[in-house]
Amino acid sequence: MQDNATRTGKRERAGKDHDVSVDLIAVVVAVADQEPRVLTIGEANGLPSGPFELGHRSLQFGLRTWVEQQTGHRLGYIEQLYTFADRDRIGDERQERVISISYLALARMDQVAGSPKRAWRSWYDFFPWEDRRAGIPLLVTEILQPRLLAWASGAVDATFCGERRRRAAIAFGFDDHDWNEEFCLQRYELLYEAGLVEEAMRGREANGALIPGPAMIADHRRILATGIARLRSKIKYRPVVFELMPPVFTLLQLQRTVEALAGVTVHKQNFRRLIEQQDLVEETGQMSSDTGGRPAKLFRFRHAVLDERPSAGTK
Repeated sequence: MQDNATRTGKRERAGKDHDVSVDLIAVVVAVADQEPRVLTIGEANGLPSGPFELGHRSLQFGLRTWVEQQTGHRLGYIEQLYTFADRDRIGDERQERVISISYLALARMDQVAGSPKRAWRSWYDFFPWEDRRAGIPLLVTEILQPRLLAWASGAVDATFCGERRRRAAIAFGFDDHDWNEEFCLQRYELLYEAGLVEEAMRGREANGALIPGPAMIADHRRILATGIARLRSKIKYRPVVFELMPPVFTLLQLQRTVEALAGVTVHKQNFRRLIEQQDLVEETGQMSSDTGGRPAKLFRFRHAVLDERPSAGTK
């Protein structure tokens, strides 16, 4: 197993002969205790990653190899997320261009083997402004909004000032704009542009206090934001949420998982009606006694829905 420093050294040596290197990065998501969790490695809040090597027969094979070596977890569901290739994205002094091909992977916590070098972190640790299940966080109303408005008013002219304020209002849902949970990446990039997150101030002196939320290595927090936005969008039209569920579950457990991912609450009766209309689940004939109250029916995902229609989700 190679740590980040060893792999970085390899890429630096390779950069003497080649101008470009390719990294494979995994955003591995699970849900536990009603919290969406992301798999991280090391002490520097990094996502599982490693260089694409000649011995890898495919990109996915290389990614699965690195994740298993670094975390002890074998990936199940996986899809390509995005390719990052901006020249200044790594934030160090290397002269080579580092291209990162990212993937979104979904896991169940009970399938993940133990490993002292990995941790499951709530993604709201890194993006505390994204969780609105208990209402609008004070972080948004008391810190973020005033700081963003101050940043907007500091633009060079009135036109830019108005444009900045409009972008902030759309991203964070103020000035009569509705909150859109899918704008996770836009919100992070706006905070980066405004110099309010640690990654934006690397090598520079901050002009004020940075907002809460730990930085990640390189641009891994941007990659994580991309993964969150993709998953929040995809659960609405594809039944990928069931990749995160145990084999049998109650409808309340399913609802809480969807709410954890979306960062907002949903109407209980409307949610159940939609699940039934979409024929996404079927009864097992069993009851759960772990609800703390009346026993609840247990359901399982109805896999036949994947063959019946191309689009099915939680809307």
